Amino acid sequence: MQRRSRLRLLGAAVVIATATTGLATIAGQASAAPVVQTAEAAHFAVLGQPGHGLSKVEKAVRDSGGTVVKSWPQIGVVIASSTNANFAATVRGKHGVQGAGATRALAELAVPTPTARIAADSSRTLENTEATIAAGAKQVPADEGDPLSPNQWGLKAIKADKAHAISLGSPNVVVGVLDSGVEATHPDLAANIDAGRSVGCTNQGVPDTTPAAWAPTTSDHGTHVAGIIAAAKNGVGVVGVAPNVKLASVKVVDDGGFIYPEYAICGFVWAAEHGIKVTNNSYFVDPYYLWCRNDPDQKAVATAVTRAIEYSADRGVVNVAALGNSNWDLSHDIVDSGSPNNGTPVTRETGPECVELPGEVRGVVGVSSTGVQNLKSYFSNYGRTETEVAAPGGDAKQIPGTPDANGRILSTVVGGGWGYKQGTSMASPHATGVVALIRSTHQNWSADRVIAELQHDADRLPCPEGGVYDPDGTGTWKATCEGGRSGRGFYGSGLIDALDAVR
Repeated sequence: MQRRSRLRLLGAAVVIATATTGLATIAGQASAAPVVQTAEAAHFAVLGQPGHGLSKVEKAVRDSGGTVVKSWPQIGVVIASSTNANFAATVRGKHGVQGAGATRALAELAVPTPTARIAADSSRTLENTEATIAAGAKQVPADEGDPLSPNQWGLKAIKADKAHAISLGSPNVVVGVLDSGVEATHPDLAANIDAGRSVGCTNQGVPDTTPAAWAPTTSDHGTHVAGIIAAAKNGVGVVGVAPNVKLASVKVVDDGGFIYPEYAICGFVWAAEHGIKVTNNSYFVDPYYLWCRNDPDQKAVATAVTRAIEYSADRGVVNVAALGNSNWDLSHDIVDSGSPNNGTPVTRETGPECVELPGEVRGVVGVSSTGVQNLKSYFSNYGRTETEVAAPGGDAKQIPGTPDANGRILSTVVGGGWGYKQGTSMASPHATGVVALIRSTHQNWSADRVIAELQHDADRLPCPEGGVYDPDGTGTWKATCEGGRSGRGFYGSGLIDALDAVR
């Protein structure tokens, strides 16, 4: 039986040069009123009719012993809380309710409450720091862009260096970085941060525009992703794929490393309604790697997230997502032994009834990862029907002829510095940057046309001879590519091409 995709979050880091530390302190932003919530209450998504008032659903929530946290009438979703573990089953029987489910697998009602993501597979090793270079490393001016550009082999792989002679992107294009927050004071990012469109979504999915709400606190992941997309061409550090476009920090990762459904819903609706035309999503929605529609709770929550994604797409947003770092063939059934990842995982066999969010939602651009040799990164997930395009995400086993000889991806990190990471989390923002260049060149194009152009411009990469890829000869990372000369199984339509995007 064939199935569709699932995803993993983050990549491994190597810190390079750090400067001054500190979080963003941009004044003048309005703040949403905080929602008071006891630690004992669990969170739920309750479905009504999209585009209609939700008064009946809100009443059903209250009548069932719940509290309304946030209503999204645009998509027919109410985020609710309750101390009753049977709340979802109770509210499902109320008039006007189309479905309901716990967004966090009821882990909040357990003791103790989990405080950090449980890693269940080999992708965990990709999230660790591989090595460090002393802070204050000297930056030598370079002929090809900014001082650290000679180590940015990924830009050359997608011809972004040549594309920059034609276009650096337009400041009228705003990219939403749905992630762990972006350091607004970073010298390579400060000029491109759009504080007015930035927001924090980790307060139970209630938008908060205060700078502290969308600044990074426990992770540099969002800052690294942001630099790949749009680090300024300013004589400092690195250069992004689209160095003139603007960046909105849309924080959807909490301090425990979780991206719960209500956070993602907030992020996609915010993007749709605040002039953000491209989003990068280098994560999967917790606590399930796969949300299964044969479970009433998971089905309702998956529907709520899908509605938010589709709402953004209908309003012209192109959503780009990483495919994950487990070396999985996403076109075939996989045993999920890591869900829920905020409590006690239960091993389950998954088929097409189970979907990864957001990467498996129709219309989302799924991105696999390549190394400097334009071969699949050893860790990258792939799939004949899941991969739209491939992009450089790094591969420590493929060594480039750069000054640092580091096969990972160099970008900005918290503290005003730069560092190396690898992962499909790094591939996705390369594709997002190319989408931003297309958006800059053709600002009136629809989201569908932009996606079609991205795929049309991509350069085909064939499957390995015989279809089998064993990068280190040990069989540990062995993978089979379906698609022959088309390379569809590993690379989708092919490796993204920034030069064609701006022609």
